[in-house]
Amino acid sequence: MAVMKIIKDTDDILRKKSRPVEQINQRILTLLDDMADTLHKANGCGLAAVQVGILRRVVIVEVEKGKIIELINPEIIASEGQQNEVEGCLSIPDRWGITDRPMKVTVKALDREGKEFKVTGSGLAARAFCHEIDHLDGKLFTDNAIRMLTKEELEEME
Repeated sequence: MAVMKIIKDTDDILRKKSRPVEQINQRILTLLDDMADTLHKANGCGLAAVQVGILRRVVIVEVEKGKIIELINPEIIASEGQQNEVEGCLSIPDRWGITDRPMKVTVKALDREGKEFKVTGSGLAARAFCHEIDHLDGKLFTDNAIRMLTKEELEEME
């Protein structure tokens, strides 16, 4: 397992649409493991493969320490409610904004064995699912931000 370089928002790859995973092979399994190492090193709660330079529809989310949710070819199939919360991104360091996201989402995806499953998350998990799946379609949280926070507002929140 290895820590990968996180692509920053100045790289055009983050605006590209990721391709579906056709076959779950050793390369995809290694990618999942390396993404987990990278996420832990960066102290984040979610990471999309495109953020490490791989244009595949692969996402990991960890909102509860030690419980990584791996999503291959994820698709949001249901959402409800609304939340306006502070959001940031490992690819856009030191910038935060208020986004409008669903309060609860259900995602359909494949696991590392290729079995389809559904997972429902609310609050931070819902926000993370939406954020990471947006990455797969070339969207950044700044595209959804109601407003970006100033440096002063960030310092005040800390």
